[in-house]
Amino acid sequence: MAIPKAGARTAAPSAGPGSPFAVLEGKKGRARILLLLLVLLLFTTVAAAVGVGAVPISPSELLRVLGLAPGSGSTADPVKEAIIFQLRLPRVVAATLVGASLAVAGAAFQALFRNPMADPYVIGVSSGASLGATLAMLLALDFRFLGIGAVPVLAFAAALVTVVLVYHLAKTGHVVSTFTLLLAGIAVGSFLSALVSLVVYFSGERLHQVVFWLMGGFGGANWSYVQVAVPYFVLGAGVIVFHARELNLLLLGEETAGYLGVEVERAKKLILAGATLLTATAVSTGGVIGFVGLVVPHAVRLIGGPDHRFLIPASALAGATLMVAADALARTVLAPTELPVGVITALAGGPFFLYVLRNRKKMRFFA
Repeated sequence: MAIPKAGARTAAPSAGPGSPFAVLEGKKGRARILLLLLVLLLFTTVAAAVGVGAVPISPSELLRVLGLAPGSGSTADPVKEAIIFQLRLPRVVAATLVGASLAVAGAAFQALFRNPMADPYVIGVSSGASLGATLAMLLALDFRFLGIGAVPVLAFAAALVTVVLVYHLAKTGHVVSTFTLLLAGIAVGSFLSALVSLVVYFSGERLHQVVFWLMGGFGGANWSYVQVAVPYFVLGAGVIVFHARELNLLLLGEETAGYLGVEVERAKKLILAGATLLTATAVSTGGVIGFVGLVVPHAVRLIGGPDHRFLIPASALAGATLMVAADALARTVLAPTELPVGVITALAGGPFFLYVLRNRKKMRFFA
């Protein structure tokens, strides 16, 4: 039997009873139901998050202020309108974007590295972003770009520079081994983390600001953050969604994926670029928030299956829901004191991570 040339598009193989493709086909119905439920859950969580706080806002008041209920407009309370549009809504939207970005990037990295323990920070993105942000705070840089302050701008730029450096360190000729990329990311990330620790040591009176940013949060989020983050999120998520089929096939191994029509090196570069862009956007908007990109794809995969055509959008919805809920808890559970969002996600994600480790022999990454 003739073997197809690597890089040539071929029809997907037939789904035998025990093949991974049969598993994908068999879970489509459950995945569609999951997507619908996640959409409803996200809208419910957003409404609840906007409504809770020092000034409670009922769902009917929220709908009236948003112009979605009878009697809207003239009957809207101007104080509550200001609270919704200037304080809570931009914060909730920013949390939605960050949660979705981390979850999609996590799902992409787990498939790319064929490692269920991979997360969005696996190649040193968070360390690079943290170094850029902490330097901006230590040097008290005061400039704005597109309405965004120096801290998120330098965090975003440093994250991208870090990934470019890691990619070139891992590159051999025209080929980048995912294993070498992972090792290079760990090495560079560890070095940059040491530099971050050094900056924290010399931060002095800015220590609280630095530490709070490193733990993640949305206290300073506004519509400018959202306007800048949306295009990058759309671009990064679009690249990942477009390569959902390639992600499915890469789980079978790079050689097998090549025989099934995937241009492996090109796909790896684009998926890496898309996931990195999402991670840099998330870190520059909300700081370093752990566990979301690790546990959300796992949870969605266990319920809806491993098909990335469904896993990616479902992870985006679940990650956004989790982040919005975590942010609402962070600003209300000890009000008026605000907790870092990273603390909430770690408290929620840690036990789930331990559950996955405990039951790893019963779980199949591609099933």
